[in-house]
Parts: sequence; C-alpha cells; structure tokens
Amino acid sequence: MSFTVRPATPEDAPAVCALLNAVDVAEIGRAETDLSSVETDLTGSEADLEHNSWLAFEDGRLVAYGLLWDDSGAERIDIDHYVLPEHQAVGEHLLDLMQIRAAQKAAANGAERAVVHLHLNVRPTLDTALLTSRSWETVRRYNVLTRPLSAAVDHVPALPPGLTLRDCRDEGDRRRAHQLMEETFADHYDHQPRSYEQWLEDRGKGIDWSLVWIASLAGSGDVAVVMTRDDRQAMGWIPNLGVRKQARGRGIASHLLRHAFGVYAGRGRDTIGLGVDTGNATGALRLYEAHGMSLSFAVDTWEVTLKADPPVRPDGRG
Repeated sequence: MSFTVRPATPEDAPAVCALLNAVDVAEIGRAETDLSSVETDLTGSEADLEHNSWLAFEDGRLVAYGLLWDDSGAERIDIDHYVLPEHQAVGEHLLDLMQIRAAQKAAANGAERAVVHLHLNVRPTLDTALLTSRSWETVRRYNVLTRPLSAAVDHVPALPPGLTLRDCRDEGDRRRAHQLMEETFADHYDHQPRSYEQWLEDRGKGIDWSLVWIASLAGSGDVAVVMTRDDRQAMGWIPNLGVRKQARGRGIASHLLRHAFGVYAGRGRDTIGLGVDTGNATGALRLYEAHGMSLSFAVDTWEVTLKADPPVRPDGRG
C-alpha cells in the first residue's frame, strides 16, 4: 500500500487531534488529547511547519504525524511521533525523515551533534525495535498521576499563617510566574529556558490565568507558583508546581496541591492529573503520592545522538 507525506498546516489541527486520540485509545484506553493543545503546536511563531512537521496518509487517511522543535538553539532537538499500530512502515519512514531533519537543525545551530529526545508511552503504538535498531535508548521516565475529586470531601484549605495566594490575571503577575517557573525548574532534567514571550506563547489560548497562583510568604516574598488548566476534556491538569529552594520543606507545595484539589472539585471536576519526573531529586513523586495521586500511565524519554549534518545546497555544497 502506498503512502504520501506532506507538511502540516494549522487547518490540519482537527485531523491531527483525531489521530492523536486514536493513538491515546490504543495506548491507554481513552482519548486524552484536546484540540487546543494541537492548535498551539501548529500555530506557534516558531513552528516552521514546512520544514519541521510531517503528515503521512494511506488512501487519504491520516495514519502518522511528526513534529520537530528546537527550544535549545543548540544541540538539543525534540520530536513528537505518532503512528497507528498497523502502519509501522509509515512510522519508520517518518522517523528517518525526522532524524535527518534533526541533524540538519543542530548543524544550523552551530552544534557538532544533535541530541534528540522523543517521549513515548511505555507501551507505544510505535514498534520500539525501530528505535533500538537506530541506537535510541530510554534515559528517563515520567509518571502521569491522577486523583479523584469530590466536592463533598475536597475543600479549599485555609491559608496557613504568613502565606498568601494571588492569581495571575494581572500582566505583572504573569511575568512573575514566568520568573518563578524559570528559577524553580532551572535544575530539573530537560528544562530549556524560555523567554517570557516564548513561555507565554507556549501556554496557548486556552489557559485561564485565574487558575495560576503565586504563593507569598511573610518575610520571604514570592516563594512558589502553581500552574493549572481547566481546558482538558478528560480532567483538570497541573502542568507545573515550583517552590523556591529556600522555601522547600515548609508545606507550601502541599498547600498548593490541596488548594488546586479544592478549586477544581468546586468547579465540578471529578479528576485532576499531572506529570512527574520519576528521577526528580526534590521528592515530588513522593509528595504527590502522599496526597492521594496514583499512577495512570507512564512515558519514557528516548534519546539518540546524531552527527550534525547540514543540508546540501543546490550548488552541491554543505
């Protein structure tokens, strides 16, 4: 069976979303991808879809999708790869195209190599033999944790002495949230610094800034930030929770978690979730589990190192 490949466009977002949900169902038994997240990927100012996206069709049906991005401006390149399980040959073709492009992108950045990362469910639709045969290996695991919510049980907790919370509807508070995110995640594995403008664009149009909170402690100023989202169909979501080093171990993260639980239960949500690096040195996994969050599914980070390879120009030069 023949297939065709072309770049994605913003108008392809509904079809891409449908494909990703089909992959979700195959991998975890339920659809979890929302259109807004796909639209954000395909409309960002840094997307360069012509060179960094791939849609593969068989008999007019979208069966695989790939996206490449470069937040590092150096050797680190990230890719997303999705394929329906019965179309491995197409998935393999996209993987090869993406590796070639990653090597080119790293070369354009002035790097000597491309260190490429791909996040996949631990039971992915892509045959992982296609990765291991190309020298990919797993280097990190992330757990997606969820917790049931009940308005009868989960209430917004009273603030402990000296702690105050404010949301980020104000532009100045959004900028402060970005600063806190950059500081508190600076030492985390795989963190790539982003300017305020880049970070803001990454959030997409679906975010409600009244659901992003900064915690301040008397005598210490702003010490923590938690970002939450209520635009997922499946559940409320906590993308990030960060506490400054000097304020850790004082129960602030626990309070922010319970605050989010209470707010989302009050909004009628019955589930809330987040992703956590199982190798996180701050003990985040233990904290979340202590507050009743449990494993929903896991995602592995796969990595391969490629020699940077600039594309050949029409005159035959590199």
